[in-house]
Amino acid sequence: MQKRAIATRQTVLAAAAEVFNRVGYVNAGLQEIISESGVTKGSLYFHFSSKEQLARSVIDEGCERLAVTCSRHIDSRTPALEALIGVSYVMIDPDNSDGLTLAAFRLLNEVGDFRGTGSVVFDRWTAAYRTLVARAVEEGDFRADTDPDEVGRLLLEMAFGTRQLAVATDTLRNLPERMTTAWKVYLPGLVDHAKVEYFTQFAARRQSAFLLPA
Repeated sequence: MQKRAIATRQTVLAAAAEVFNRVGYVNAGLQEIISESGVTKGSLYFHFSSKEQLARSVIDEGCERLAVTCSRHIDSRTPALEALIGVSYVMIDPDNSDGLTLAAFRLLNEVGDFRGTGSVVFDRWTAAYRTLVARAVEEGDFRADTDPDEVGRLLLEMAFGTRQLAVATDTLRNLPERMTTAWKVYLPGLVDHAKVEYFTQFAARRQSAFLLPA
């Protein structure tokens, strides 16, 4: 029974993500989500008491999936600054086809207060960025006087803000190039002159992964 309930919940979340991606939070109706999922009205309400709670659950699930993808760039063997650069390209990946992750990004903007059902999403991301910046200072890649709180928040704003602007202007395909440009501008203020070229090229190589074959 528990496995069935979990499967039903995931079915509803996937259907809700599809609807939210298609029409947005305001225009999405629970009946449309029920039809998309193929579950009964009672099953939906067993798991989610309202459209808002459902949307917040989609945010949580999408952000968890994004975190799993980002974790591939973060381990003790990967220099923290390289991890920060890698994660920034995951955040703006225009080819991310995971419906729940895409819906989470959209709903973070449309729901309004940016809170999921179980966590404060941006607090978690800010803490993760802060930890990576602090480690980059310890590893000698960021300058010794770098403030992890300030720079962590700044780099998160850079990644998330770049994506939001691209969504608003319908220019998602240009995101990798924009992120490379952002790092090119930011790095001289964060690392010693001798390291600027290496990390600029590191970012450029992350961009190249998005280029389609000729």
